[in-house]
Amino acid sequence: MFKPTLLAAALACALPLPAAAASDADLVNELAKVRAEFDQKLKELQATYEARLRQLEKTAPVAAASRGNDFNPEIGLVLQGSYAQRKPGERAITGFLAGSHNHAGSRGFKLDHSELTLAANIDPTLRGYANIALLDGAAEVEEAWFQTLGLGNGFSVKGGRFLSGIGYANEQHPHAWDFADNSLMYNALFGEHLAQDGVQVKWLAPTATFLEFGAELGRGGNFPGSDDGGNRNGAGAWSAFAHVGDDVGDAASWRAGLSYLSAKPKNRSSHVEDLGGVEAETLFSGKSNTWLADFVWKWAPDGNPKARNFKFQTEYFRRNEAGDINCVDNTVDGGACALGVNDSDAHHTRQSGWYAQGVYQFMPRWRAGLRYDRLDSGTVDFGLLPLPPADYRPSKWSLMADYSPSEFSRFRLQLARDRSMQGSPDDNQATLQYIHSLGAHGGHKF
Repeated sequence: MFKPTLLAAALACALPLPAAAASDADLVNELAKVRAEFDQKLKELQATYEARLRQLEKTAPVAAASRGNDFNPEIGLVLQGSYAQRKPGERAITGFLAGSHNHAGSRGFKLDHSELTLAANIDPTLRGYANIALLDGAAEVEEAWFQTLGLGNGFSVKGGRFLSGIGYANEQHPHAWDFADNSLMYNALFGEHLAQDGVQVKWLAPTATFLEFGAELGRGGNFPGSDDGGNRNGAGAWSAFAHVGDDVGDAASWRAGLSYLSAKPKNRSSHVEDLGGVEAETLFSGKSNTWLADFVWKWAPDGNPKARNFKFQTEYFRRNEAGDINCVDNTVDGGACALGVNDSDAHHTRQSGWYAQGVYQFMPRWRAGLRYDRLDSGTVDFGLLPLPPADYRPSKWSLMADYSPSEFSRFRLQLARDRSMQGSPDDNQATLQYIHSLGAHGGHKF
């Protein structure tokens, strides 16, 4: 703040010059009078502002708390819809027992998987989050968990229902995908993604390089587990993962991960065609072990992704399953699974697969991407059951372009050639999609 003497001098310079007849004494008296008036006004102004500041300091915490309560919890809604052109009927992935569910099967106009989210800090030590999927009059709780805040030493604990931290894309909800549908790999592994009812512990190492370790104990009720497998004392599934990452200069960054999942399914239901081409239900009980490896590379000029950026993403899995499989009687439909005749036998599988994709934002709001999926049905042994052995490598090409008017909305066109079903002609698919976000919505992970 300027000193009063300087302001007085400046004000005096700005005043009209006195008449030529005025004496030097008159000038000195006039300057002293103006200075006294200025000092008085300055003191009054200072006292007024100090009083206002004290009043604001008293009321600001109350007002801030009131505003926080107005938005507690944070509520968000993601709207998704599409028009899809593809061959009629369900396209199963040949050689793989089907996962739980897949949101991308129907044709024509449709309202897709939309999401209602609620989140808030419960108290200074805990945060809560819920994600409810809405589709055709049904509501599904995809996530509902609490997480510790400020536990210390890099540790955090999450409990409830959550998307598992294994792999890279598993924690992404459909609205965060870079393509209109999921990869064949995740469809084969989990149906969409793996959600756990249980507890997760993470540790972030205090190092300059990003280094994270995590472990989970869960009910194991979702594929590759099963409802019956999760109905037990203790855990029906457990997993562990490690992630490492770093920056490369100012323009690039990367992350790599390794994960392991072990589940104990019991009477896990899947549908396949028997040797006569008739649909049969299978029930599998045993062990399912899966390894996943993931790698992500991101680039943006000077680290600023607003104008241009590129993202490369790839994941690989290897799954082994061993146990007993039952072929439910389907002779009424003309099938070969006769009750009591070879209706149960040992089952072993060794399967693998991967996908790789790149997405390039070539100018603000516009992106283009290419993805390739490849699976290997590997070794599948149904014993003496009348089920066909698998010997196929499903694949799929996907090309997309999307436009985002803002960070809250996106329109996408995707073209794909699906070769995931043996004995069926290639399915040339086209999808137009919209994704709109309303209300509060947290940032996506790396």
